[in-house]
Amino acid sequence: GRDLSDEFEKESSKGRTVTFVSIGDKVVGLFSVSDSAKDNSKQAISELHQMGISVVLLTGDNEKTAAAVSGELGIDTYFAGVMPSEKANIIKKLQKEGKHVAFVGDGINDSPALAQADLGIAIGTGTDIAIETGDFVLIKGDPYKVVDAIKLARKTYKIIKQNLFWAFVYNVIFVPVAGLGLLQPVFASIAMSLSSVSVVGNSLRIRRNSKLS
Repeated sequence: GRDLSDEFEKESSKGRTVTFVSIGDKVVGLFSVSDSAKDNSKQAISELHQMGISVVLLTGDNEKTAAAVSGELGIDTYFAGVMPSEKANIIKKLQKEGKHVAFVGDGINDSPALAQADLGIAIGTGTDIAIETGDFVLIKGDPYKVVDAIKLARKTYKIIKQNLFWAFVYNVIFVPVAGLGLLQPVFASIAMSLSSVSVVGNSLRIRRNSKLS
């Protein structure tokens, strides 16, 4: 058969999966296929880096394909030739190193990894079992929605802490004053109402400028 090693190296280096064609026991050719990254994948990964988040690729593809894709998109680390069952083990190892892991997946083989991760983000265009396993489901298959989801989670956590702080301040100041009879009941009721309104109003800021869908 033909020696196609040079062609194989060339196609593999571009991140493509190569399949050989043979007639009988002779190799007569090859063809390559590749999954093109979504247009905004690189932008999404860049913004995750700005947020202090490392991006790791877990793929069943070969070493050269994983390296090419990681280089193109700016991915920090990759694991190539990973079997579906191994993805969850890799996540478990990262967690033992003290890292909080979010995993994004859409296939039936991603279910164990979605379950193992601290946050499983399922793509709504994926399989039903992946969607059911995920903690968070993105309806659209847009990589940038992962960025929006993390921003929303961080904003929500920040507002929760603010609400708890102001509730604590209210209780520390007004409860003792009311208990000592230094504050008339009507004013205590007004203060409590204002406290509740401020918490609700602060919480509504979560919806402001939210791009998640």
